[in-house]
Amino acid sequence: MSQSSTPAVTDAIYDASSLGRPRMFLLGLQHLFAMFGATVLVPVLTGLSVSATLLFAGLGTLLFHFLSRGKVPAFLGSSFAFIAGYAAIAPNGEAELLPYACLGVACAGLLYPVLAALFRAFGAKRVMRFFPPVVTGPIVISIGLILASSAIANCQTNWLVAVVAVAVIVICNIWGRGMVKIVPILLGVVVSYAVAAALGEVDFSGVAAAPWLGLPVVWDNTVFALFGPQFDSGLATTAIITIMPLAFATMIEHIGDISAIGSTCERNYIADPGLHRTLLGDGLATILASLFGAPANTTYGENTGVLALTRVFDPRVIRIAACCAIVLSFCPKFAAVIAAMPACVIGGVSLVLYGMISAVGVRNLIENQVDFQNNRNVLVA
Repeated sequence: MSQSSTPAVTDAIYDASSLGRPRMFLLGLQHLFAMFGATVLVPVLTGLSVSATLLFAGLGTLLFHFLSRGKVPAFLGSSFAFIAGYAAIAPNGEAELLPYACLGVACAGLLYPVLAALFRAFGAKRVMRFFPPVVTGPIVISIGLILASSAIANCQTNWLVAVVAVAVIVICNIWGRGMVKIVPILLGVVVSYAVAAALGEVDFSGVAAAPWLGLPVVWDNTVFALFGPQFDSGLATTAIITIMPLAFATMIEHIGDISAIGSTCERNYIADPGLHRTLLGDGLATILASLFGAPANTTYGENTGVLALTRVFDPRVIRIAACCAIVLSFCPKFAAVIAAMPACVIGGVSLVLYGMISAVGVRNLIENQVDFQNNRNVLVA
């Protein structure tokens, strides 16, 4: 292909079909790998199924894209906000108690359509008056900074591997050409994973024991398995009361994420397709995942970081990642490979992505010319 017919990778790309299907597939894989670390970590911490997590991350993302008219390049992965709820109801990941925690999360998901209805009834402009740039900017910055602490903790397990991951991403993004410049995250994961394996940091015993094919959902882990003679209504009520309030934090985070994605892509997704659609998609995805024993879903900051790095904003790339997640959920061996990824690899990659998220928040404040000589703005921020 001649140079003149190849899109400039330094420019924003809203139609990735111009890159060709193989490159679109690689871009999708990059988003998949970007979200793997955090998405897989949630079921590992809570005792939920990794395969079910992948399945409903993919299905939830496709549902979100359907309800948001396929306009928002967002990937839905496991939410960390509900980890405290899982721990409170099912300490140490006790299998018989996890469905009750999932019931509480599913009920929390019902609050999303309520807020979506308010946005629909009163309009985004009226509601967003309570979320001006001086509010959303610091929210986005804080999302990146809060997440960065976990990235640093992961890096501390092996700083050498973490630095390799960061270095590969930075070098590929700044000095790379062609496809190398577009997939720095994927290359960072692959190279640092290989270095970690060479240093003996990877335990492949779980990979060897895992089968190639398997069903991602186990009936006993679903909410539907609760409704029988052994159903504990008191525990169910406790789970609902304990976990539902956590939804308010995740809904505010959702608004910040959509603002960050819109700022990154230079599109007003709050107005079109509208927060009522994105909130509804996020909420229904959370309900669906929880009913079948997977973690709650949320719009993922890691993928926003990938968007900012690659400048490829085509939502179809995200849908490719979602389809890949669904297919791979039926392969326990692949899930084991991802679960074996060392924390230092995840930490190095995440450190870059979380930094990009905070940078988006800073850019939001600068572009909207927020005046910090005004004491009111300083106090709000």
